[in-house]
Amino acid sequence: MSDPITRPGVAAPRDGADTPGTGEPASPTERGIGRLGDRKKARLDELARASADKGGVSLVRDAFRRLRRNPVAMFGAAIVAVFVLVAIFAPLLAPHDPAQRFDELTKNLTVDSIPGASSDFPLGSDPLGRDFLSRLIYGSRQTLFVGVFATMIGLALGALIGAVAGAFGGWVDNILMRLTDVMLALPALLLAISLVAMASRSSQWTVILAVAIVNVPIFARLLRGSMLAQRESDHVLAARALGVKQRSIVLRHMLPNAMTAVIVQATLTLSTAILEAASLSFLGLGDPDINRAEWGLMLGVDGVRYFEVRPELAYYPALAIIVVALGFTLLGEGMRDAIDPKNRR
Repeated sequence: MSDPITRPGVAAPRDGADTPGTGEPASPTERGIGRLGDRKKARLDELARASADKGGVSLVRDAFRRLRRNPVAMFGAAIVAVFVLVAIFAPLLAPHDPAQRFDELTKNLTVDSIPGASSDFPLGSDPLGRDFLSRLIYGSRQTLFVGVFATMIGLALGALIGAVAGAFGGWVDNILMRLTDVMLALPALLLAISLVAMASRSSQWTVILAVAIVNVPIFARLLRGSMLAQRESDHVLAARALGVKQRSIVLRHMLPNAMTAVIVQATLTLSTAILEAASLSFLGLGDPDINRAEWGLMLGVDGVRYFEVRPELAYYPALAIIVVALGFTLLGEGMRDAIDPKNRR
């Protein structure tokens, strides 16, 4: 039996090295390309396995990572953390009862002389013979309480109005947005003063409700705009094409994706809520209980009245209000840069 005839210039094929699909022997170039493709495929499989082991990065983790890289936001977060810790552990940090009057302070207390710092009272006395440091520490509790509750109530009402306006549109949207425009046309502090003045008796809750109502149109318009943007998004159009009910589209697809900007705005609103509540107390429209320590009340009743005698009575509450408002503002700005893709650099 004769040897097989090979074509000139073609090497004899190796075992299993035939060209796929033709049965003909593979050339060296084809074999090299095949080995290169195998190496690339192996490398891609290795990268895929590594990515699968590590898992994807969620939006929350990515935002938190960006937030940690922002030194300004971390500075604001540190201020907020200290403020919250002082408010929570005020009974442990305050050296004395904030409502108690001490004989060693009242015996030296006159209209033209208020006792200053001493070993037992580091910041001295207030005009009624009470420990000023203890009242300053307990004042953080009242400030946090008023700011958080006012923001939460304003967020809930504003989110309800904005969600209804953005989901239904049409005449419902027009009516609700015109009402919010009327509220936005008035200065925030003037509107808050008017609301508190309408109450038969001012209290801590009248201040909270007044500040909350002032912030309602901010959340309403922000959520309404986000909801309108979500109405034309691809996933909402796909759900509508599949016959998903309008209620499910609003609650499961539109509202969760539109709440991100509103949550960030709530952090920024905390600073304005603290300032507005302090302003109402400064004007004498807050809680009338003089035994309750509150920074705005301390600044207005004690600080201004006795400024020429002891200006520290005004300096310390004012500084506390400014620092806390600055902390919430810096944290909110950092959260907006980290979460909102439009603000990412």
